[in-house]
Amino acid sequence: MPNAQVLNTKKAIVEQLTNRIKAATAVVFVDYKGINVAQDTELRNKFREAGVEYSVVKNTLTRFAAENAGFNEFNEVLNGTTSMATTTDDPIAPARIISEFIKKNKNALTIKGGIVEGKVQSVEALSAFGELPSKNALVAQVLGTFLAPISSLAFVLDQIRAQKEGPAPAEAPAEA
Repeated sequence: MPNAQVLNTKKAIVEQLTNRIKAATAVVFVDYKGINVAQDTELRNKFREAGVEYSVVKNTLTRFAAENAGFNEFNEVLNGTTSMATTTDDPIAPARIISEFIKKNKNALTIKGGIVEGKVQSVEALSAFGELPSKNALVAQVLGTFLAPISSLAFVLDQIRAQKEGPAPAEAPAEA
């Protein structure tokens, strides 16, 4: 039987993981078996840049934490080598970074499952999320769509002015 100190340490880890899962907009569980140190460093740097917390986790403790957070679907998934990527910001970021990494490094990682916006997602769904552009890229696309009609209108009005008045007058030189 484990001593009280070890038991208290494990309870604290489970509580920390539970809070991390509850607070996250996205959680992705990954099998990291085929990754080397250089690849791991590269992956961790990409996660850090995107504001994603990534760590290797113990399956049993993570299983308890997931159940405490209300997710009982990960019993079969949490075995073998497991790491967890979580974020409280862009819910697509962990899946996108992992999917890009898998493509670049010829399946060095395997997505096991995850949670996005409080809903359990399949491996296929998480891989599909990985194909989406980042939140900032989506915002830029929407703003570009709003800007296009305004730019077209300005161009058309300038063409009408040019037809009626001729070429635009040159600016008069400033006198010194």
